[in-house]
Amino acid sequence: MKGGDHVIYDCLIIGGGIAGLQSSILLGRYDHNVLVIDSNDGRSNICNGYHNILGWPDGISGPELRNIGKKQAESFGVNFVDDKIEKAESIDGNFVLSGKDGSKYTGKRLLITTGVMDRIPNFPELFPCLGLSVFVCPDCDGYEVKNKRTIVLGSGNPGANMALTLYYWTKELIYINHEQAEVDEKVLEKLKVKNIEYINVPIQEVMADGENFQGVKLANGENVMSTRAFIAFGGKEVRSDLARQLGVEVLENKHILVDSRTKMTNIQNVWAAGDVVAHSEKAVIAMGEGAQAAIWIHKSLLN
Repeated sequence: MKGGDHVIYDCLIIGGGIAGLQSSILLGRYDHNVLVIDSNDGRSNICNGYHNILGWPDGISGPELRNIGKKQAESFGVNFVDDKIEKAESIDGNFVLSGKDGSKYTGKRLLITTGVMDRIPNFPELFPCLGLSVFVCPDCDGYEVKNKRTIVLGSGNPGANMALTLYYWTKELIYINHEQAEVDEKVLEKLKVKNIEYINVPIQEVMADGENFQGVKLANGENVMSTRAFIAFGGKEVRSDLARQLGVEVLENKHILVDSRTKMTNIQNVWAAGDVVAHSEKAVIAMGEGAQAAIWIHKSLLN
Protein backbone atom coordinates (compact mmCIF):
# COMPACT_ATOMS: atom_id res chain seq x y z
CA MET A 1 0.00 0.00 0.00
CA LYS A 2 1.59 3.26 -1.08
CA GLY A 3 1.26 6.65 0.48
CA GLY A 4 -1.49 8.83 -0.92
CA ASP A 5 -4.26 6.31 -0.20
CA HIS A 6 -5.21 8.49 2.84
CA VAL A 7 -5.22 5.55 5.22
CA ILE A 8 -4.54 6.53 8.82
CA TYR A 9 -2.80 3.50 10.28
CA ASP A 10 -2.97 2.58 13.95
CA CYS A 11 0.81 2.30 13.90
CA LEU A 12 3.59 3.07 11.45
CA ILE A 13 6.81 1.08 11.90
CA ILE A 14 9.95 2.48 10.29
CA GLY A 15 12.28 -0.46 9.65
CA GLY A 16 11.57 -4.06 8.70
CA GLY A 17 14.44 -5.68 10.56
CA ILE A 18 14.30 -7.92 13.61
CA ALA A 19 12.70 -5.46 16.06
CA GLY A 20 10.29 -4.05 13.50
CA LEU A 21 9.10 -7.48 12.37
CA GLN A 22 8.63 -8.81 15.90
CA SER A 23 6.57 -5.77 16.91
CA SER A 24 4.50 -5.95 13.72
CA ILE A 25 3.60 -9.58 14.42
CA LEU A 26 2.26 -8.73 17.86
CA LEU A 27 0.41 -5.65 16.66
CA GLY A 28 -1.08 -7.68 13.80
CA ARG A 29 -2.26 -10.28 16.29
CA TYR A 30 -3.89 -7.44 18.24
CA ASP A 31 -5.88 -6.71 15.04
CA HIS A 32 -4.39 -3.27 14.59
CA ASN A 33 -3.92 -1.71 11.16
CA VAL A 34 -0.14 -1.59 10.81
CA LEU A 35 2.24 -0.47 8.07
CA VAL A 36 5.91 -1.43 8.05
CA ILE A 37 8.08 0.85 5.90
CA ASP A 38 11.40 -0.76 5.06
CA SER A 39 14.38 0.58 3.10
CA ASN A 40 15.96 -2.91 2.89
CA ASP A 41 19.46 -1.70 3.74
CA GLY A 42 19.82 -2.69 7.37
CA ARG A 43 22.21 -4.85 9.34
CA SER A 44 19.96 -7.91 9.15
CA ASN A 45 20.01 -7.71 5.34
CA ILE A 46 23.72 -8.53 5.26
CA CYS A 47 24.08 -10.94 8.19
CA ASN A 48 24.38 -14.47 6.80
CA GLY A 49 24.23 -16.19 10.17
CA TYR A 50 22.67 -15.52 13.57
CA HIS A 51 23.82 -18.12 16.09
CA ASN A 52 22.19 -16.97 19.32
CA ILE A 53 18.49 -17.42 18.62
CA LEU A 54 16.38 -19.96 20.49
CA GLY A 55 15.12 -22.64 18.11
CA TRP A 56 17.88 -22.17 15.52
CA PRO A 57 20.83 -24.17 16.94
CA ASP A 58 22.54 -24.28 13.54
CA GLY A 59 21.97 -20.57 12.93
CA ILE A 60 19.75 -18.70 10.50
CA SER A 61 20.58 -15.93 8.05
CA GLY A 62 19.19 -12.44 8.39
CA PRO A 63 17.44 -12.53 4.98
CA GLU A 64 15.83 -15.89 5.79
CA LEU A 65 14.68 -14.73 9.23
CA ARG A 66 13.31 -11.53 7.72
CA ASN A 67 11.45 -13.45 5.04
CA ILE A 68 9.87 -15.78 7.60
CA GLY A 69 8.98 -12.85 9.84
CA LYS A 70 7.43 -10.84 7.02
CA LYS A 71 5.24 -13.75 5.93
CA GLN A 72 4.20 -14.32 9.53
CA ALA A 73 3.27 -10.64 9.96
CA GLU A 74 1.38 -10.57 6.65
CA SER A 75 -0.68 -13.55 7.80
CA PHE A 76 -2.03 -11.25 10.53
CA GLY A 77 -2.87 -8.46 8.08
CA VAL A 78 0.25 -6.32 8.48
CA ASN A 79 1.02 -4.17 5.44
CA PHE A 80 4.51 -3.61 4.02
CA VAL A 81 5.97 -1.04 1.67
CA ASP A 82 9.52 -0.60 0.37
CA ASP A 83 10.55 3.01 0.84
CA LYS A 84 13.13 5.16 2.59
CA ILE A 85 11.61 7.71 4.93
CA GLU A 86 13.27 11.09 4.66
CA LYS A 87 11.01 13.24 6.83
CA ALA A 88 8.96 12.66 9.96
CA GLU A 89 6.57 15.19 11.46
CA SER A 90 3.63 15.43 13.85
CA ILE A 91 0.48 16.95 12.32
CA ASP A 92 -2.89 17.28 14.04
CA GLY A 93 -2.16 14.54 16.53
CA ASN A 94 -0.95 12.04 13.93
CA PHE A 95 2.49 11.23 12.53
CA VAL A 96 3.15 11.90 8.86
CA LEU A 97 6.14 10.30 7.15
CA SER A 98 7.46 11.31 3.74
CA GLY A 99 9.22 8.79 1.50
CA LYS A 100 11.98 9.33 -1.02
CA ASP A 101 9.54 9.61 -3.96
CA GLY A 102 7.11 11.92 -2.14
CA SER A 103 4.79 9.22 -0.83
CA LYS A 104 3.24 10.05 2.54
CA TYR A 105 2.15 7.71 5.31
CA THR A 106 0.01 8.68 8.29
CA GLY A 107 -0.37 6.89 11.61
CA LYS A 108 -1.69 7.40 15.13
CA ARG A 109 1.40 5.80 16.66
CA LEU A 110 5.00 5.56 15.51
CA LEU A 111 7.64 2.91 16.20
CA ILE A 112 11.21 3.62 15.11
CA THR A 113 13.30 0.50 14.47
CA THR A 114 15.82 1.97 12.05
CA GLY A 115 18.84 0.20 13.58
CA VAL A 116 22.52 0.80 12.98
CA MET A 117 25.00 0.01 10.24
CA ASP A 118 28.62 -0.92 10.77
CA ARG A 119 31.38 0.72 8.77
CA ILE A 120 32.59 -2.11 6.54
CA PRO A 121 35.58 -1.62 4.21
CA ASN A 122 34.93 -1.77 0.49
CA PHE A 123 36.03 -5.33 -0.17
CA PRO A 124 33.15 -7.21 -1.87
CA GLU A 125 34.61 -10.56 -0.83
CA LEU A 126 33.74 -9.79 2.80
CA PHE A 127 29.97 -9.69 2.39
CA PRO A 128 29.26 -13.40 1.72
CA CYS A 129 31.34 -14.14 4.84
CA LEU A 130 29.46 -11.85 7.25
CA GLY A 131 27.98 -13.83 10.10
CA LEU A 132 29.65 -17.05 8.95
CA SER A 133 33.40 -16.55 9.03
CA VAL A 134 33.65 -12.77 9.44
CA PHE A 135 31.92 -11.09 12.37
CA VAL A 136 31.27 -7.68 13.91
CA CYS A 137 29.85 -8.33 17.41
CA PRO A 138 31.99 -10.10 20.03
CA ASP A 139 28.99 -10.64 22.32
CA CYS A 140 27.09 -12.31 19.48
CA ASP A 141 29.89 -14.25 17.84
CA GLY A 142 32.99 -14.33 20.01
CA TYR A 143 32.22 -18.00 20.54
CA GLU A 144 32.64 -18.58 16.79
CA VAL A 145 36.39 -17.87 17.01
CA LYS A 146 37.04 -19.87 20.16
CA ASN A 147 40.65 -21.14 20.08
CA LYS A 148 40.94 -20.18 16.39
CA ARG A 149 43.52 -17.97 14.71
CA THR A 150 41.63 -14.72 14.10
CA ILE A 151 42.40 -11.51 12.23
CA VAL A 152 40.89 -8.24 13.34
CA LEU A 153 40.42 -5.92 10.38
CA GLY A 154 40.09 -2.47 11.84
CA SER A 155 41.11 1.10 12.35
CA GLY A 156 42.94 2.73 15.24
CA ASN A 157 41.65 2.18 18.77
CA PRO A 158 38.36 0.46 17.80
CA GLY A 159 40.25 -2.35 16.09
CA ALA A 160 42.80 -2.65 18.87
CA ASN A 161 40.09 -2.80 21.53
CA MET A 162 38.23 -5.46 19.54
CA ALA A 163 41.38 -7.59 19.53
CA LEU A 164 41.71 -7.13 23.29
CA THR A 165 38.06 -8.13 23.79
CA LEU A 166 38.48 -11.26 21.66
CA TYR A 167 41.44 -12.36 23.78
CA TYR A 168 38.85 -13.96 26.06
CA TRP A 169 38.04 -16.38 23.24
CA THR A 170 41.35 -16.92 21.51
CA LYS A 171 44.98 -16.13 22.20
CA GLU A 172 46.01 -16.31 18.53
CA LEU A 173 45.11 -12.82 17.33
CA ILE A 174 46.42 -10.48 14.64
CA TYR A 175 45.27 -6.87 14.47
CA ILE A 176 45.64 -5.20 11.07
CA ASN A 177 45.24 -1.44 11.28
CA HIS A 178 43.99 -1.04 7.71
CA GLU A 179 43.50 2.72 7.86
CA GLN A 180 46.67 3.24 9.91
CA ALA A 181 44.75 5.46 12.33
CA GLU A 182 46.51 6.32 15.57
CA VAL A 183 46.41 3.81 18.41
CA ASP A 184 46.92 5.11 21.94
CA GLU A 185 50.21 4.10 23.55
CA LYS A 186 48.41 2.50 26.51
CA VAL A 187 46.35 0.38 24.11
CA LEU A 188 49.42 -0.65 22.14
CA GLU A 189 51.07 -1.70 25.40
CA LYS A 190 48.05 -3.90 26.22
CA LEU A 191 48.35 -5.57 22.80
CA LYS A 192 52.02 -6.22 23.49
CA VAL A 193 51.37 -7.65 26.95
CA LYS A 194 48.82 -10.10 25.52
CA ASN A 195 51.14 -10.96 22.63
CA ILE A 196 48.59 -9.82 20.03
CA GLU A 197 50.37 -9.24 16.73
CA TYR A 198 49.97 -5.69 15.46
CA ILE A 199 50.31 -4.89 11.74
CA ASN A 200 50.11 -1.24 10.76
CA VAL A 201 49.78 -1.80 6.99
CA PRO A 202 46.76 -1.31 4.68
CA ILE A 203 44.93 -4.30 3.21
CA GLN A 204 45.17 -4.60 -0.54
CA GLU A 205 42.92 -7.61 -1.06
CA VAL A 206 40.60 -9.87 0.93
CA MET A 207 40.88 -13.55 0.10
CA ALA A 208 37.76 -15.70 0.44
CA ASP A 209 36.14 -18.72 -1.11
CA GLY A 210 32.47 -17.78 -1.07
CA GLU A 211 31.41 -17.67 2.59
CA ASN A 212 34.79 -18.92 3.79
CA PHE A 213 37.25 -16.20 4.75
CA GLN A 214 40.84 -17.19 4.02
CA GLY A 215 42.94 -14.15 4.82
CA VAL A 216 44.22 -10.89 3.38
CA LYS A 217 46.96 -9.62 1.13
CA LEU A 218 48.64 -6.51 2.50
CA ALA A 219 49.82 -3.49 0.53
CA ASN A 220 53.42 -4.61 1.14
CA GLY A 221 52.71 -7.92 -0.63
CA GLU A 222 52.57 -10.03 2.51
CA ASN A 223 49.75 -12.56 2.92
CA VAL A 224 48.17 -13.01 6.36
CA MET A 225 46.10 -16.19 6.48
CA SER A 226 43.25 -17.12 8.80
CA THR A 227 39.80 -18.72 8.55
CA ARG A 228 38.16 -16.22 10.93
CA ALA A 229 38.03 -12.44 11.13
CA PHE A 230 36.32 -9.61 12.98
CA ILE A 231 35.65 -6.12 11.62
CA ALA A 232 36.11 -3.10 13.90
CA PHE A 233 36.45 0.26 12.16
CA GLY A 234 34.44 2.46 14.50
CA GLY A 235 32.21 5.21 13.14
CA LYS A 236 29.10 3.04 13.14
CA GLU A 237 26.03 4.78 11.71
CA VAL A 238 23.23 5.07 14.28
CA ARG A 239 20.06 5.78 12.32
CA SER A 240 18.26 8.13 14.67
CA ASP A 241 17.92 11.19 12.40
CA LEU A 242 14.16 10.72 11.93
CA ALA A 243 13.68 10.46 15.68
CA ARG A 244 15.52 13.73 16.19
CA GLN A 245 13.27 15.41 13.65
CA LEU A 246 10.43 14.73 16.08
CA GLY A 247 12.34 15.97 19.12
CA VAL A 248 13.18 12.53 20.46
CA GLU A 249 15.98 12.56 23.02
CA VAL A 250 19.17 10.82 21.91
CA LEU A 251 22.50 10.23 23.61
CA GLU A 252 25.77 11.78 22.49
CA ASN A 253 26.44 8.56 20.55
CA LYS A 254 23.09 9.09 18.74
CA HIS A 255 21.32 6.08 20.27
CA ILE A 256 17.72 6.75 21.32
CA LEU A 257 16.67 6.87 24.97
CA VAL A 258 13.47 5.00 25.84
CA ASP A 259 11.52 4.11 28.95
CA SER A 260 12.91 0.79 30.16
CA ARG A 261 9.43 -0.65 30.70
CA THR A 262 7.36 0.68 27.79
CA LYS A 263 10.05 1.50 25.18
CA MET A 264 8.35 4.83 24.54
CA THR A 265 10.59 7.83 23.90
CA ASN A 266 10.24 11.23 25.57
CA ILE A 267 7.79 12.16 22.79
CA GLN A 268 4.24 10.96 23.40
CA ASN A 269 3.19 8.09 21.12
CA VAL A 270 6.67 7.64 19.63
CA TRP A 271 8.38 4.37 20.51
CA ALA A 272 11.79 2.96 19.56
CA ALA A 273 13.21 -0.56 19.67
CA GLY A 274 16.18 -2.55 18.43
CA ASP A 275 19.75 -1.51 17.80
CA VAL A 276 18.91 2.18 17.39
CA VAL A 277 18.08 2.18 21.12
CA ALA A 278 20.78 2.41 23.80
CA HIS A 279 21.29 -1.27 24.65
CA SER A 280 23.36 -4.34 23.78
CA GLU A 281 23.04 -4.82 20.03
CA LYS A 282 21.79 -8.39 19.78
CA ALA A 283 19.00 -9.81 17.63
CA VAL A 284 17.31 -11.52 20.56
CA ILE A 285 17.25 -8.25 22.52
CA ALA A 286 15.81 -6.47 19.47
CA MET A 287 13.03 -9.08 19.36
CA GLY A 288 12.22 -8.56 23.02
CA GLU A 289 12.19 -4.79 22.70
CA GLY A 290 9.99 -4.97 19.62
CA ALA A 291 7.53 -7.18 21.47
CA GLN A 292 7.53 -4.95 24.55
CA ALA A 293 6.94 -1.83 22.47
CA ALA A 294 4.03 -3.53 20.69
CA ILE A 295 2.34 -4.35 24.01
CA TRP A 296 2.45 -0.73 25.13
CA ILE A 297 1.46 0.63 21.73
CA HIS A 298 -1.61 -1.62 21.96
CA LYS A 299 -2.38 -0.34 25.47
CA SER A 300 -2.12 3.25 24.27
CA LEU A 301 -4.49 2.59 21.36
CA LEU A 302 -7.07 1.13 23.75
CA ASN A 303 -7.01 4.41 25.64
